[in-house]
This record gives sequence, structure tokens and C-alpha cells, in this order.
Amino acid sequence: MTEFRSSLLKVLDERGYIHQVTDAEGLDALAAKEPVTGYIGFDATAPSLHVGSLVQIMILRRMQQAGHKPIVLMGGGTTKIGDPSGKDESRKLLTHDDIQTNIAGIRRVFERFLSFGDGPTDAIMVDNDEWLSKLEYIPFLRDVGRHFTINRMLTFDSVRLRLDREQPLTFLEFNYMILQAYDFLELSRRHGLRLQLGGSDQWGNIVNGIELARRIDGTEVFGVTTPLITTADGGKMGKTAQGAVWLDEQLLSPYDYWQFWRNAADADVGKFLRLFTDLPLDEIRRLESLPGAQINDAKVVLATEATAMLHGKEAARAAAETARTTFEQGGVGEDLPTLSTGEGVSIVAALTQLGFTPSNKEAKRKIAEGAVRLNDEVVSDPGLTVNEGKLSLGKKRHALLVP
Repeated sequence: MTEFRSSLLKVLDERGYIHQVTDAEGLDALAAKEPVTGYIGFDATAPSLHVGSLVQIMILRRMQQAGHKPIVLMGGGTTKIGDPSGKDESRKLLTHDDIQTNIAGIRRVFERFLSFGDGPTDAIMVDNDEWLSKLEYIPFLRDVGRHFTINRMLTFDSVRLRLDREQPLTFLEFNYMILQAYDFLELSRRHGLRLQLGGSDQWGNIVNGIELARRIDGTEVFGVTTPLITTADGGKMGKTAQGAVWLDEQLLSPYDYWQFWRNAADADVGKFLRLFTDLPLDEIRRLESLPGAQINDAKVVLATEATAMLHGKEAARAAAETARTTFEQGGVGEDLPTLSTGEGVSIVAALTQLGFTPSNKEAKRKIAEGAVRLNDEVVSDPGLTVNEGKLSLGKKRHALLVP
């Protein structure tokens, strides 16, 4: 482990947020000397972010906790194009109104993790549509485009992988990396920005921005990327059979969010506690070393701490109590997700509507396997119509059916 002087890089290193740093010594010296303003960009492609974005949200939280100033850059402009990084096909183009609605929803998520305001370390949210939509094409090509070579752009993973697979990459998307680099330059001018953070797939885009700021303005700026967060089985963080783990309670209930963390693999508990909770490192080391079945106690702490940070302590307490009542006592917790059945709904449709299964076909397969229960009785008939009761899939997925 590298010995850093600044509290910022120390905490990022100790908790596992650092994958690459463009100039670790220079950034460490700067962060030890003065508050650093840093940003991460988020495109507004959905009404909420999901757990796959949580490590980026948390690294901004760590910045603020260490006495630095985070900027949340909403991609109101770049969302109109779409980032090709990690994508096999072009994104659906959204209208301006759709994008602004999504930004409003995403801001509500950030307000749970960051303190916004006018102070020196208060977070601010800015929208790159403010400057990108005002650019004039010919001046932009002359002033910015000349600093990029097609030769180099073709070497970046976001471009090369699409071309290697012979999948279309539009000219629109090809411009994305130039606009992201320009964001870095513009933010350094407007807000004295010195640092861009992002996932490991953003390394090339971040380096582009650093070079552009140096070439045009002579500004020294830095970049940090986070590792790709995977689960112990090698899966991508936040991807489940039931779909995305949303950070908005209207898209995913606090109870289901709690359950996501409670179901973490034993080997992931320590890593997730470091990344996604504020617990002290000594306590995390104690929890992750609990022997045998006691590791489940650490998972309850992880689930409760993570849920409290996003949804509040009361929602986390209610979720934990519902889980205890449902699993330990065989009862029905008040906080279980519910599905209104009206005059009745098929058991197959209920499983799919609740998100327990991604399709009716999968629901029928689970019934055939004997994995579905109604009021703790195994369901064998996929044609069954249900009105009310406790519906369960396996040992961990439960919901209430109400007329």
C-alpha cells in the first residue's frame, strides 16, 4: 500500500477506491496543501441511478468528508449523444425534457449522500448542457478538435471494442470523448477544478481531459479511476436476475435494497463495508473476520448501514425488523413489498410483476422446480389464480399479495 500524506488519498487507498492515478505524488501533495475541487460526470439516461453507480457517489462523499469540494456534473448535453464506453450498441436518444426530468430524480439521490450549498466544501451540481449546447461547430473544431488524433482515439477501449466486434459506432458517439475532455477544461475554468474521478473504463477519457487542459490553458489537473467492482463470483456489481438495484425508493423498496446487501456473498462483506458504509476500518476488520455463520451478523450490519445512508435510519430499521420477523419467526413483516391483485392474478404474473422473475417463462420454471410458495405451501400449478397471502420464491424473496 502506497504511503500517502493527504487524508484524501489515504482514505481512498485504505477503503479500496483507487485503481489508477495520473500523478499520485502531485495530487497527494496538492490535497495535503489545500482543498481540491473534483468531479464525476453522470449521464441522465434514467430517472435514477442504480447501485452500479454507488462507488462513484461514495468517492465524492469521501472527498467531502476529507475536506474537499465535490462537483456532480450532470450530462444534460452529453446524454444527447451517449457514452460508447462499455456499450455494444448506440443508446436511445432522449428529448431535452426527458433528460431534465431524469436529472431532477438523480439529484434527489445525491442529496442523501452529499451536503449541497455555497460553502468551500459544499457539493454543487452543474449541467454540461449549459456550455455544450452553446458551442459553435467550426470554432470548436479549430480550438479543441485539433488536439485529438483519430489514430489515438481508435486505441481507446470504448472505440476499439466496438470496432473489433464489427458493431456500429456512430460519428455522434465518436465525438463523446472530445466533449468529455472539454467538460474537464470548462470546469477548471469555471470552478477551479483540479481532479476528475471515474470508473476504470473512463481512464482514456480522463487522460484526454488532462492533456486538453494542459495544452490549451497550461493547467495542471489530475485523474483518479476506481476499480470495476465485481462480486465474489465474478459478476458485475448491482446486476441481479431481477434487474437493476435502483437507488430511488419508487423504483426499488427500501426493504428490497436492504435484502440486496444482506444477500452479499461472505467473501464480499469486508469489501462492501469499506466501500459502501462509513463504519471505521477497525470495526470492519472485526466484522469481516467473524467465524462461520456469524458472518451473517456482519451482513445485517452491512445491509442496515447501507440502507440507512440512502433511505434513512427508520427505513433501515424497519427493513431489518421485517427480515427478522419473516425469516426468524416465520411471520409476515409489515415492510414486505406488496402487489395489489385486484380480483385476482395468476401466480406466474405475480412473480414477474414483483420482479422475482425476469419473465413468465422463468416464473413457470421456478414453479416446476418447487421454489415457489404461497403462505408457506409449495405451489405446483402455474395456472393458479391468487388474491392474497404471502408469496415466496426460495428462502430470500417474499412479498404480500393484497386484493
